[in-house]
Amino acid sequence: MYEAKTKINDNSVKEFIDKVENPKKREDAYKLLDIFSETTGLEAKMWGDSMIGFGTYHYKYASGHEGDAFLTGFSPRKAKISLYLDLWDPQCEALLNVFGKHTRGKACVYVNKLSDIDMEVLKKLITLSIKSAKVRYAE
Repeated sequence: MYEAKTKINDNSVKEFIDKVENPKKREDAYKLLDIFSETTGLEAKMWGDSMIGFGTYHYKYASGHEGDAFLTGFSPRKAKISLYLDLWDPQCEALLNVFGKHTRGKACVYVNKLSDIDMEVLKKLITLSIKSAKVRYAE
């Protein structure tokens, strides 16, 4: 049976951020920690070795595969900062159009630095992301 590699753990979020080599990226990570904490009202938890997640939900696919994941979060990766957002809500597209410089993946938005994006739009995206995930994965 498949077992997820990325699981919630008790590692320290602040110790992880303190180890981010690039000082500017480390500063951005602390800003994101504040933004996500304030916007979600949830405690930051480490998921795997490098992802900071807020909240949890349980998913189950038609294939029978199931597991737990965080509602929203981020990771200050070497190349770019990954923002983990549920982008299924139709309002997300309009918000991303005014978000600032970014690229997208399936469930990620990648940014080089926080000064490239609009923080108020980020807060709206976080709020929509949590709402969308809770609706999609309601038990």
